[in-house]
Amino acid sequence: MKISPFLIYPVAFILLTTGCKKDDNTGSDPDPVEKGISGQVSGVWSTGKTYEVTGHLEIPEGKSLTIQEGVKVVMSDSVIAPEIIIKGNLYCLGTEVNPVLFTVPDAWKTEDHLFGNLWGGMVSAPTSQEVLLQHTILEYGGTATTEESPSVKAGLYKATAGKHLPALYYGNVNGKFVVVNSIIRNFYDDALYVEGGKTIIANDVFYAIGAPADDAVNLKSGVLADVAFNLIYSPNTSGLKLSNEGERSPQLYVIGYNNTIINGGWRRPTIKGGSIWVENGVHADLYNNLLVNDRFGIKRDKGNPEDNRSKFYNTFYYGYTQQAVDQFQPGDEIIAGIDDIIGTHAGDNDPKFVNYPLSTDLYNADFNISWDFHLQSTSPALNKGKTDFTRHFADGIVVNGVTYTSPAPAAYIGAYGME
Repeated sequence: MKISPFLIYPVAFILLTTGCKKDDNTGSDPDPVEKGISGQVSGVWSTGKTYEVTGHLEIPEGKSLTIQEGVKVVMSDSVIAPEIIIKGNLYCLGTEVNPVLFTVPDAWKTEDHLFGNLWGGMVSAPTSQEVLLQHTILEYGGTATTEESPSVKAGLYKATAGKHLPALYYGNVNGKFVVVNSIIRNFYDDALYVEGGKTIIANDVFYAIGAPADDAVNLKSGVLADVAFNLIYSPNTSGLKLSNEGERSPQLYVIGYNNTIINGGWRRPTIKGGSIWVENGVHADLYNNLLVNDRFGIKRDKGNPEDNRSKFYNTFYYGYTQQAVDQFQPGDEIIAGIDDIIGTHAGDNDPKFVNYPLSTDLYNADFNISWDFHLQSTSPALNKGKTDFTRHFADGIVVNGVTYTSPAPAAYIGAYGME
């Protein structure tokens, strides 16, 4: 298996990993749990403690909150639906073995809350210079705002009562936004909604995202982004929604490569996207993406299409049903790429995952941690990837004094090669 600058670990392992502990910046409190956390926060939350959050949190402008490995943050007030407002910087520094975890009490994690809706989300202000999630798990949020929500009062994100929050919103066109080796799951709305900044989204896992609508990764104008080696399972609408909406500078320019998107789009009651959606003058260069059992192929808004400089190469399509196959055939809305692997009959081009039943219900959003989306040695997706293209951040983005580089493209198609 190809090794990128970020470790591509087995999916089942990280999904089984739970958050651990943390401590505050004193390092001397023997109590492993701090209760009643709310208000302004900054400094260091170091490994060894659980923080029970009972009110909204705010990282003040000009300050930073660093959350070290193993910190467990429990959003434990469903009435107030805590939000985390990021006016300064946030650094979540989990590790593969000991990730940072933002969660809710275990008793709340019922079948009725597959799509969360139990706390708010993380909302950054234009003053936020840097946000980093590294080996971090976000789960069970996306509650709707009220007139009393701090994001509404501060005029952030949609700034409207009644709007569900994404797991994480970032919006500083001059900032830096990095999400790597992380999991975002069980959210009512979008997972990532980004309206600005130099951005790397790589080696992540997204599932159970979006209840009535919404997307896994939603990028708007003001962003330069490398989006690579992500596994996206059953997004309500699109795995990647790419739009230059807002016409901020710079123009949205996304280089998206080696992503695996499965079962996208079927749960949306109205027709829109189903795998990757491009619109409104976005500059999108897409390579080596593996699209399996999605509702549509790479799809454009034909009335408001992408920038004509966009490039589409080496997309691998598989459909278990004839309807799925018919709906990824190129046309005025479905984009034809160069060197695509695309059949015309149900079952053509089996990608040969190590362990995933390709006949799984197209509407299923309940992720099974035993699934393994690596490729078998006989997979037709091996050695079919394009590697001779330039990505934005091959030389890296410096965040909190550390350089994060976007992973090099792989010679296989999709997020995972052979084990």
